[in-house]
Amino acid sequence: MTTPIQIKICGVTNSRDAKTCVELGAQMIGLNFYPQSPRYIEPKVARQIVEALPTHIDAVGVFVSGNADEIRRTANAATVDCVQLHGDFSPEVARELAREFRVIRVFSTHPQFRPEDVTLFPHCDVLLDAYHPELRGGTGKTCDWSAARATLRFSRFLILSGGLNAENVASAIKAVTPHAVDVCSGVESAPGVKDHRAIENFVVAVRKAEHVPDASSLQ
Repeated sequence: MTTPIQIKICGVTNSRDAKTCVELGAQMIGLNFYPQSPRYIEPKVARQIVEALPTHIDAVGVFVSGNADEIRRTANAATVDCVQLHGDFSPEVARELAREFRVIRVFSTHPQFRPEDVTLFPHCDVLLDAYHPELRGGTGKTCDWSAARATLRFSRFLILSGGLNAENVASAIKAVTPHAVDVCSGVESAPGVKDHRAIENFVVAVRKAEHVPDASSLQ
């Protein structure tokens, strides 16, 4: 792979963890604005975290519900430059938000998921996560890697999520060859509490995996 795989660490809840993530090699920091999540933070707390980050780091606001105005208001209050949309957001809402923000549209690899579904959101990057009937991310379950691989050709930028950790991320990268990987519970000692050693191990595993040929290049 010629372009380094980007690393997104989601569910960050404080500036110390955020700065450590960046120091260890993350390019994206996920800040959760879903009130029912144990990783939820107020926009004013998110703003403090964003202000502590280098300007080249993408701060990503994670949303599960809300209309474009509500999301815009929260994102601006938190000063995030990217919004991640879980749930039943329409292409129209995503398109409107894409005028102001980088938009990441989340899809879960449930049995009815089709890779071509992502083409309804041409203005968005794509994040693929595991399906769970109640939870929106942070499930610790891996998604369908074959479906993720098939989605590559339909997406401009693919982020692989779902149950990744230092032990399985190399296999995931080999199977999918994503542009970025997203980790949350796989680098935590408790929900919202990041394990700095686990983050370091995850980053090292990603960088090692970049130098291993994927299956398609060997054929």
